[in-house]
Amino acid sequence: MLSCGLLLVPLAVSATACGGSDSDALSANPYDAADQISANMPQGGKQADPDKPLEVSVKGDDARITDVTATDGTGRFVRGELSADGRHWRTTVPLAAGSRYTVRVSTEEGDGSPGRKTLSVNTRGVDGQLTATFGPKEGEYGVGQPVTAELSQPIKDPKARAVVESALKVDSMPRVQGSWHWVDDKKLHFRPKEYWPAHATVSVHSNLAGLKVAKGLYGGASKPVKLTTGDRVEAITDAAAHHMTVLRNGESINTIPVTTGKPGFSTRNGIKVVLGKESFVRMRSSTVGIAAGSSDSYDLPVHWATRVTWSGEYVHAAPWSVGSQGAANVSHGCTGMSMSNAQWFFNTVRVGDIVRVVNSGGETMTPFDNGFGDWNLSWAQWRDGSALKDKSATTGAADRSQDPAADARLRPKF
Repeated sequence: MLSCGLLLVPLAVSATACGGSDSDALSANPYDAADQISANMPQGGKQADPDKPLEVSVKGDDARITDVTATDGTGRFVRGELSADGRHWRTTVPLAAGSRYTVRVSTEEGDGSPGRKTLSVNTRGVDGQLTATFGPKEGEYGVGQPVTAELSQPIKDPKARAVVESALKVDSMPRVQGSWHWVDDKKLHFRPKEYWPAHATVSVHSNLAGLKVAKGLYGGASKPVKLTTGDRVEAITDAAAHHMTVLRNGESINTIPVTTGKPGFSTRNGIKVVLGKESFVRMRSSTVGIAAGSSDSYDLPVHWATRVTWSGEYVHAAPWSVGSQGAANVSHGCTGMSMSNAQWFFNTVRVGDIVRVVNSGGETMTPFDNGFGDWNLSWAQWRDGSALKDKSATTGAADRSQDPAADARLRPKF
């Protein structure tokens, strides 16, 4: 987890004595400094504008502010700065909407007498809050499963994107290097530099609640998600050699004769992620644009179908092509195998496992529009899609700032 420096409260201190007689001004109990303090906080129970900083000033020629401690409703500190002459203090980070703040001010007279005043204020809530819906749903997945975040409204401004991205937190145990990537104005994907470790725990949550994203736009609460990964299962299909090798945690556990896409229907090269499994599905050529009556048209009952693209590429049983499996590519793009091998594969893999095709005449799997092709981007390409691409990127156990705004804007953890 990344730490980029933060927090500066309490601010400014004055010299104080370590002892003294009861008549010494420095040893006196603090007086109520209410008459000396002015603030821009609304009175009469009115709520403050979260777009404006909290400001405190001191009255009187001889008085000055020596210390200010500002906290939100959860006790976390809010950064601020004190003027060089000790006459004025203001917050230096955006306030959260719909939050309560407590500001404790210490003052000092010219003779050293200390004063104290505590101020409280509530900031206004806002409508139309920005929230994130995380995916996939909680459960156990393969090591290739990306995390997704769907925003409730589009974010286009680069600065606003940086605020949003830094508030979307991914904690993993064990720790990994990873990053968000903006797929479009509303959708982000998160993946590590390499696949997730086997048997990892991945927790995803948002710190958007109350956070100012842009003018007039604040974050709202989002439901967290917790995932785990199973064994590292990878299926590597060599389309030229007509076989698939299945690895578990780096060791080969099966080699299966297969057939892949014939010329004109070549199977996509590259890394795909298992999207789902259907023990039975009816496959019709009309769904992929092949006209009825064509020599390539088909309407087939298919068993043990493991989906790897939304457009209809599967690993499935193809008993009609057993004679070609291991010898020739005769399918319309799917990876076909015998009934028993397909059932074994179906029962071995889970959603999120890796299916990789090499040495096919097909194009490379696209990153985002047909499933999870995220792993076909290099790490440099992936990081280039982050609004925080110049930041380091490491996940880990929670390490929270005491300043919610600083945590979201200054200490991104990916």
